[in-house]
Parts: sequence; C-alpha cells; structure tokens
Amino acid sequence: MFEHIKNRFPFSKETWRKFLGNFERMEVPAKTLLLNEGEVSTNAFYLEKGIVRAWYNNDGKDVTFQFFLENTMFSSLESFKKGLPSMVSFETVEPCVLYKIKKPDVDAFLEELYENPEMRTFFMDALFERIFDYMKHFFSFIKDTPQQRYINLAEKKPEIIKRVPQHYIASYLGITTVHLSRIKAKILKEKS
Repeated sequence: MFEHIKNRFPFSKETWRKFLGNFERMEVPAKTLLLNEGEVSTNAFYLEKGIVRAWYNNDGKDVTFQFFLENTMFSSLESFKKGLPSMVSFETVEPCVLYKIKKPDVDAFLEELYENPEMRTFFMDALFERIFDYMKHFFSFIKDTPQQRYINLAEKKPEIIKRVPQHYIASYLGITTVHLSRIKAKILKEKS
C-alpha cells in the first residue's frame, strides 16, 4: 500500500511510519457517500481498491465530475484546505478499500513537507497534475465532440469504460445514456 506515493516523496522511514500510522482502513460497499456536497471536508482518502466518483447536483440532476481509481489520494481540496462547504459529493461506485486520514494529521505532515524545498516541489507538482487533469476535462467540453470525449476516455482510462455504469459515464461526458449508446454503436460500426 502507498508504495507509489512513497516513491514520489522520498522521506525517511520514520517520517513515513509516523504519517502512515494516522490512516484508518475502511471497507465500504458501492454507493457509499464519503462526503456530501455542502459539508466541510475533514478527511482525505487513499483509494486502495475500487472506484470513487466526484459529483455535484445541477438543478436536481446528478453530474459526475471526476473518477478516482486505485492508488489515488483524493479529497474536496477547497473544502479540506480552507474549511469551506464542499462543491462536490464523493461516492463509491464499487465496493472499496479506503484509508482515511484526518485534517490535523495531514496539516502536521504538510508542515514537515514544507520545511524541505525538494519535498515541497514534489508535492506541488503532484497537486498541479490533478489540477491539470481538471483543466483538460473542462477544455474537452469546449473543443471536443461527445464522441471524441468518449474516445479519449476509452484510450486514456479504459478501466472506467470497463467498470463504471453507463449512466455515470454519460454524466461525466455531459450526454444522456441514449446518446452514449448511439456513440458506442457508431464507433463499433466504423470499426467493422
């Protein structure tokens, strides 16, 4: 567990032991709400197994904003950092194994991290990768057709196509499930 994170942030074994000791393991079923839109986030999560989606309510319509796969840390960043109400909800798509850490424990770790310029740079790079992913998704709605968004998702994150229910994928792509079915049929027809 956490090996890919440990490889990116080469802290001492003692620092890692102290930090990792603050995580609480959780096994939760599919459709478990980890955070509701409008609540203040007091936890961050590491996803060991399963898929989690971030979504928000748009005039009564459930809109999927992001998917998180195995070996990912996530939280409602603006809520977790600033104590603001979360703009999104987090819900498990599959049964998940998660590790939860409380905000004071993360804050203590970050204080230690910020004292080391090299570690601070690693952390900021990781944060900007996530923001860049959000920006790419946003811009895809401006420049790409729904079919191109689906093709990009299938090429870059095939696990989502295989494991996530179609209505969540359609919501993520900004289309209806009927439109998604038509896109898939058209792609299949073009391949044959």
